[in-house]
Amino acid sequence: MILLIFVFTIATMLCTTVALDDESKNNEQLLREVTFVNELPNTQIDLYWENHETGDRKLEGTINPRGGFLRVDTYDGHEFSYDIESAGERHYVLPRDFAVLLGSIEDVRVKCEVTTNSRKSSDTFNIIVKPYWSPKGASRFLELVRSGYYDGVALNRVVPGFLTQFGIAVDPTIRNHWGKLPIFDDRHRDIPFQPGFLSYAGSGVDSRTTEIFIVMPGVDQEQLDYFGENSWETPFGFLEGNIEESALTKIYSGYGDINPWGKGPELGRIYDEDGYSSYLPNAFPLLDYIERCYVVDEAEVDSEEEFIEEEYEEDEGDSEEEFIEEEYEEDEVVDIIEEEL
Repeated sequence: MILLIFVFTIATMLCTTVALDDESKNNEQLLREVTFVNELPNTQIDLYWENHETGDRKLEGTINPRGGFLRVDTYDGHEFSYDIESAGERHYVLPRDFAVLLGSIEDVRVKCEVTTNSRKSSDTFNIIVKPYWSPKGASRFLELVRSGYYDGVALNRVVPGFLTQFGIAVDPTIRNHWGKLPIFDDRHRDIPFQPGFLSYAGSGVDSRTTEIFIVMPGVDQEQLDYFGENSWETPFGFLEGNIEESALTKIYSGYGDINPWGKGPELGRIYDEDGYSSYLPNAFPLLDYIERCYVVDEAEVDSEEEFIEEEYEEDEGDSEEEFIEEEYEEDEVVDIIEEEL
């Protein structure tokens, strides 16, 4: 009897230990780091954890606009919230590992000024970035745009009926820096590709860095269906307007696909030290380029602030707030800014 009790006690202890170990492993699996990114143009965000057991909120931190981020260790199922005072809204987030914070805003406008017809003329790519489609990819693209990464970049792969590709920076130091910082793939959301859609070029799982492709008009349905088969191909935005008449149809495409599939540039040679200083201008003089890219709403905010500051400095007596209220109605300021842009 004593032996049986002893055996039963040991067995119970072992089962309890195994159960505790399993619970510990489950907790380890559920605990994760989540990155929250604020993509608003000029509004800070206070991020809170919603404690549903007590009904309280805990402030996790304040996140600056324009790509500011906060990393939080949390568990699956934990909910977070933030409010946007100017809109009187509170928004709730159940994150996985990455969350873009934009409130009720669904897209971010980016404008890229490009040369066309072998730099004989110019046009624009009016890009609608959709952060909720591909959060990590969209945030990386906006980060690169804000840093000026794409300014001066060659449209080095232009294949009618297929794609246009770009994303190798002019400065060797900059392109090598960002090339060593790949981002994780985004979860596919069953968004079918269409002409004008933007996505990353890649070489394998979690390989996205800086190179982007835009789906060209005239692409056949078989190819459209194939886009997205690779893990790194998740659309994060599209060109606004009529794609058939867009700048995509005006950029030089005579070199065809990149080497070895066509007569276009070798990607590896562009990455070399003399990629932009010698290789491209000498071997491919007809290529078109992106002149500059910027986030439209952020540029408007900056221009408005600069305009008010310049006008205020010329006025005497009133405070800056009184000057703005007395001298300029909001609509007038916006109209002037839009004319300048």
